[in-house]
Amino acid sequence: MSHEQRIPIPHRRLPNPARQITISNAKANNLKDISVDIPKGCLTVVTGVSGSGKSSLIIDVLQKAVAKKLSGYVGEIGEHKTIKGLEQLKYLRIIDQEPIGRTPRSNPSTYTGALSPIRDLFSQLPTAKQRGFAPRRFSFNSVEGRCGACDGQGYHLIEMHFLSDVWVTCDQCQGKRYNRETLSVEYKGHTIADVLNLEIEQACQLFAAQHKILRILQTLRDVGLGYMKLGQAGNTLSGGEAQRLKLSAELSRRSKGETLYILDEPTTGLHIDDVRRLLEVLHRIVDDGGTMVIIEHNLEVIKSADWIIDLGPEGGIHGGEVVVTGTPEQVMACEASHTGRALWPVLSNQIFEGKRSKTSSSKNLVIPMKQPSWKSGLTADQ
Repeated sequence: MSHEQRIPIPHRRLPNPARQITISNAKANNLKDISVDIPKGCLTVVTGVSGSGKSSLIIDVLQKAVAKKLSGYVGEIGEHKTIKGLEQLKYLRIIDQEPIGRTPRSNPSTYTGALSPIRDLFSQLPTAKQRGFAPRRFSFNSVEGRCGACDGQGYHLIEMHFLSDVWVTCDQCQGKRYNRETLSVEYKGHTIADVLNLEIEQACQLFAAQHKILRILQTLRDVGLGYMKLGQAGNTLSGGEAQRLKLSAELSRRSKGETLYILDEPTTGLHIDDVRRLLEVLHRIVDDGGTMVIIEHNLEVIKSADWIIDLGPEGGIHGGEVVVTGTPEQVMACEASHTGRALWPVLSNQIFEGKRSKTSSSKNLVIPMKQPSWKSGLTADQ
């Protein structure tokens, strides 16, 4: 609350004018025939006051047009003339805070794919081989391995009609999901149910020698989910946890081509330490060649962008125009931009208070070395 904890300014900005997505003559909703360039392989943040046209441009136009190209989306697409630069795109990923599942069957181990190599490992243990247990035996979705009373959910759903439904722990397996025969197989003293009940940090230690499993678990730890249990029910995760879980799944995937990532206000409800972790993950994905487009109001995210597209100047009929584009340092010098005015104290404090040499030494940065003209006329209160 005192703003003493801050996220460092990136050491470099990455825009390359030779590689970009160009949206021409967008007119969706209140957009006023605007054209913008989105650099590939960069973290681009779309800013502006509420109602300025951010979602119209990125969701209604860009996202839906890319979805049509890549997966045959048949819904209505926001009005525009052309979008160039999509030729090399192979994938579109929407990273939001929606739940990964609404039942206990969805959990971090299944969503990230960690459960598959864990099942393979258990099936290779001596006890499993003696009893002829295949990897599917250790899936709580398989008839032969799961608890018959709760069908591998570990819980029973009690419908409350006029109240919210309630999940009650299964009295047969006590929430372990598996039947007695499956639980007779142990890896280093842990059954498959014990493994799912481990915190991810503990699971990293248990599977330290299993590189295929460890690689996935480390991505979960890297996004700040080391405290979460590997089998925690997906319907108990917060929006921020679900979002970071999705990012972890992206990190654990092997890059198969150029990917466009779209995030709509990902920092909603997050503590600044969570924002820091989120940015670290986003920059890792960008460093691996991903193109990141974020709609955001959080100044810590905005100042960390490679490129900013600021829409406005106001909302509704008074918005829908491109106010300014550029690096955060360029945007903060724009008199007409509300985002620029808000960025000035955030960026200037870190640039000019003895930190410039540590955090902004790259030649790629464009830093105004004196106050913008609009700044000199403001009072201390303003």
